[in-house]
Amino acid sequence: MSLPPPSPTDVSASHVSGEFSQEERSLLLRLAHESIISALENREITLEPPTPHLAEPRGAFTSLYLAGNLRGCVGYVLPIGPVYRAVAETARAAAFEDNRFYSVTLDEARHLQIELSILSVPRPISAEEIEVGRHGLLITAGFRRGLLLPQVPIEHQWDRITFLEQTCRKAGLPTDAWQSGATIEAFTAEVFGEKHGL
Repeated sequence: MSLPPPSPTDVSASHVSGEFSQEERSLLLRLAHESIISALENREITLEPPTPHLAEPRGAFTSLYLAGNLRGCVGYVLPIGPVYRAVAETARAAAFEDNRFYSVTLDEARHLQIELSILSVPRPISAEEIEVGRHGLLITAGFRRGLLLPQVPIEHQWDRITFLEQTCRKAGLPTDAWQSGATIEAFTAEVFGEKHGL
Protein backbone atom coordinates (compact mmCIF):
# COMPACT_ATOMS: atom_id res chain seq x y z
CA MET A 1 0.00 0.00 0.00
CA SER A 2 1.46 3.37 -0.97
CA LEU A 3 1.14 6.46 1.16
CA PRO A 4 -1.12 9.33 0.11
CA PRO A 5 0.61 12.55 -0.86
CA PRO A 6 1.66 14.55 2.19
CA SER A 7 -0.66 17.35 3.22
CA PRO A 8 0.91 20.74 3.82
CA THR A 9 -0.95 20.88 7.14
CA ASP A 10 1.06 17.93 8.47
CA VAL A 11 4.03 20.20 9.09
CA SER A 12 4.05 23.79 10.25
CA ALA A 13 4.19 26.29 7.42
CA SER A 14 7.06 28.09 9.16
CA HIS A 15 10.29 28.53 7.22
CA VAL A 16 12.10 25.24 6.82
CA SER A 17 15.88 25.26 6.66
CA GLY A 18 18.14 22.27 6.41
CA GLU A 19 18.64 19.37 4.08
CA PHE A 20 15.01 18.18 4.01
CA SER A 21 12.25 20.29 2.50
CA GLN A 22 8.89 20.87 4.18
CA GLU A 23 7.35 18.34 1.79
CA GLU A 24 9.98 15.72 2.62
CA ARG A 25 9.57 16.30 6.35
CA SER A 26 5.82 15.92 6.02
CA LEU A 27 6.22 12.72 4.00
CA LEU A 28 8.63 11.19 6.52
CA LEU A 29 6.38 12.04 9.47
CA ARG A 30 3.35 10.53 7.72
CA LEU A 31 5.45 7.44 6.93
CA ALA A 32 6.38 7.07 10.60
CA HIS A 33 2.71 7.23 11.65
CA GLU A 34 1.63 4.84 8.91
CA SER A 35 4.39 2.36 9.76
CA ILE A 36 3.08 2.06 13.32
CA ILE A 37 -0.62 1.91 12.45
CA SER A 38 -0.11 -0.56 9.58
CA ALA A 39 1.80 -2.89 11.92
CA LEU A 40 -1.08 -2.78 14.41
CA GLU A 41 -3.56 -3.47 11.60
CA ASN A 42 -1.42 -6.29 10.14
CA ARG A 43 -1.11 -4.76 6.69
CA GLU A 44 1.87 -4.05 4.49
CA ILE A 45 3.14 -0.70 3.24
CA THR A 46 5.82 -0.07 0.67
CA LEU A 47 9.21 0.95 1.98
CA GLU A 48 10.53 1.84 -1.47
CA PRO A 49 11.90 5.41 -1.28
CA PRO A 50 9.77 7.73 -3.45
CA THR A 51 12.68 10.02 -4.42
CA PRO A 52 16.44 9.64 -4.88
CA HIS A 53 17.07 12.00 -1.95
CA LEU A 54 15.01 9.84 0.42
CA ALA A 55 16.96 6.80 -0.83
CA GLU A 56 20.24 8.21 0.49
CA PRO A 57 21.69 6.38 3.51
CA ARG A 58 21.26 8.17 6.86
CA GLY A 59 21.14 7.27 10.51
CA ALA A 60 17.80 8.18 12.07
CA PHE A 61 16.03 8.24 15.42
CA THR A 62 12.28 8.28 15.93
CA SER A 63 10.90 9.64 19.20
CA LEU A 64 7.25 9.10 20.11
CA TYR A 65 5.34 11.36 22.48
CA LEU A 66 1.90 10.87 24.01
CA ALA A 67 0.29 13.77 25.89
CA GLY A 68 3.69 15.45 25.96
CA ASN A 69 5.49 12.48 27.53
CA LEU A 70 8.10 10.27 25.86
CA ARG A 71 6.47 7.01 24.71
CA GLY A 72 9.41 5.42 22.89
CA CYS A 73 12.65 6.26 21.13
CA VAL A 74 14.75 4.00 18.92
CA GLY A 75 17.26 4.74 16.19
CA TYR A 76 20.17 3.78 14.01
CA VAL A 77 23.40 5.68 14.59
CA LEU A 78 25.04 4.61 11.35
CA PRO A 79 23.62 5.01 7.83
CA ILE A 80 22.84 1.35 7.15
CA GLY A 81 20.12 1.99 4.56
CA PRO A 82 17.88 4.60 2.91
CA VAL A 83 16.58 7.30 5.24
CA TYR A 84 13.02 6.44 4.13
CA ARG A 85 13.35 2.85 5.33
CA ALA A 86 15.24 3.93 8.46
CA VAL A 87 12.35 6.17 9.50
CA ALA A 88 9.79 3.40 8.94
CA GLU A 89 11.82 0.81 10.83
CA THR A 90 12.74 3.04 13.77
CA ALA A 91 9.14 4.23 14.13
CA ARG A 92 7.95 0.64 14.48
CA ALA A 93 10.81 -0.20 16.84
CA ALA A 94 10.07 2.84 19.01
CA ALA A 95 6.42 1.79 19.21
CA PHE A 96 6.96 -1.90 19.95
CA GLU A 97 10.58 -2.64 20.92
CA ASP A 98 11.69 0.08 23.35
CA ASN A 99 11.94 -2.03 26.50
CA ARG A 100 11.38 1.00 28.73
CA PHE A 101 7.73 1.04 27.65
CA TYR A 102 4.91 -1.37 26.88
CA SER A 103 3.89 -1.62 23.23
CA VAL A 104 1.84 1.21 21.75
CA THR A 105 -1.83 0.37 21.30
CA LEU A 106 -3.91 1.27 18.24
CA ASP A 107 -5.79 3.95 20.20
CA GLU A 108 -2.51 5.45 21.40
CA ALA A 109 -1.03 5.29 17.89
CA ARG A 110 -3.74 7.65 16.64
CA HIS A 111 -2.70 10.28 19.19
CA LEU A 112 1.09 10.08 18.98
CA GLN A 113 3.25 13.07 18.20
CA ILE A 114 6.43 12.10 16.38
CA GLU A 115 9.85 13.72 16.30
CA LEU A 116 12.47 12.60 13.77
CA SER A 117 16.22 13.12 14.05
CA ILE A 118 18.10 12.50 10.79
CA LEU A 119 21.79 12.06 11.54
CA SER A 120 25.00 12.89 9.77
CA VAL A 121 27.79 10.30 9.78
CA PRO A 122 29.62 10.32 13.18
CA ARG A 123 33.18 11.66 13.01
CA PRO A 124 35.97 11.84 15.62
CA ILE A 125 36.07 15.08 17.57
CA SER A 126 38.05 16.50 20.48
CA ALA A 127 36.21 17.37 23.67
CA GLU A 128 37.07 21.05 23.18
CA GLU A 129 35.43 21.16 19.74
CA ILE A 130 32.00 19.95 20.94
CA GLU A 131 29.24 22.52 20.56
CA VAL A 132 26.25 22.01 22.84
CA GLY A 133 23.05 22.19 20.79
CA ARG A 134 24.83 21.46 17.51
CA HIS A 135 26.54 18.14 18.12
CA GLY A 136 25.21 14.79 19.24
CA LEU A 137 27.75 12.53 20.92
CA LEU A 138 28.80 8.91 20.50
CA ILE A 139 31.29 7.65 23.10
CA THR A 140 32.79 4.19 22.76
CA ALA A 141 35.13 2.10 24.91
CA GLY A 142 35.55 -1.58 24.17
CA PHE A 143 32.10 -3.06 23.60
CA ARG A 144 30.31 -0.23 25.39
CA ARG A 145 28.76 2.59 23.40
CA GLY A 146 26.57 5.49 24.46
CA LEU A 147 24.76 8.02 22.29
CA LEU A 148 22.88 11.21 23.08
CA LEU A 149 21.16 13.37 20.46
CA PRO A 150 21.99 17.09 20.06
CA GLN A 151 18.70 18.23 21.61
CA VAL A 152 19.26 16.31 24.88
CA PRO A 153 21.72 18.70 26.58
CA ILE A 154 19.52 21.65 25.61
CA GLU A 155 16.45 20.03 27.16
CA HIS A 156 18.38 19.32 30.38
CA GLN A 157 20.41 22.57 30.37
CA TRP A 158 23.71 20.70 30.46
CA ASP A 159 27.07 22.27 29.75
CA ARG A 160 29.67 20.56 27.55
CA ILE A 161 31.33 18.62 30.40
CA THR A 162 28.00 17.35 31.76
CA PHE A 163 27.03 16.31 28.23
CA LEU A 164 30.23 14.26 27.94
CA GLU A 165 29.72 12.72 31.39
CA GLN A 166 26.10 11.81 30.70
CA THR A 167 27.01 10.20 27.37
CA CYS A 168 29.59 8.08 29.22
CA ARG A 169 26.92 7.15 31.76
CA LYS A 170 24.59 6.15 28.90
CA ALA A 171 27.35 3.78 27.70
CA GLY A 172 27.66 2.23 31.16
CA LEU A 173 31.11 3.75 31.53
CA PRO A 174 32.61 5.86 34.34
CA THR A 175 31.61 9.49 33.85
CA ASP A 176 35.25 10.47 33.26
CA ALA A 177 35.85 7.82 30.57
CA TRP A 178 35.93 10.58 27.93
CA GLN A 179 39.20 11.72 29.55
CA SER A 180 40.75 8.26 29.80
CA GLY A 181 40.82 6.57 26.44
CA ALA A 182 37.21 6.38 25.27
CA THR A 183 36.60 7.37 21.65
CA ILE A 184 34.53 10.55 21.21
CA GLU A 185 32.61 11.03 17.98
CA ALA A 186 30.15 13.76 17.08
CA PHE A 187 27.33 14.05 14.61
CA THR A 188 24.72 16.62 13.71
CA ALA A 189 21.01 15.97 13.42
CA GLU A 190 18.21 17.61 11.52
CA VAL A 191 15.38 17.44 14.05
CA PHE A 192 11.74 18.04 13.16
CA GLY A 193 8.35 16.84 14.21
CA GLU A 194 4.87 17.58 15.43
CA LYS A 195 5.95 18.03 19.05
CA HIS A 196 7.60 21.32 18.15
CA GLY A 197 5.24 22.29 15.34
CA LEU A 198 7.97 21.74 12.75
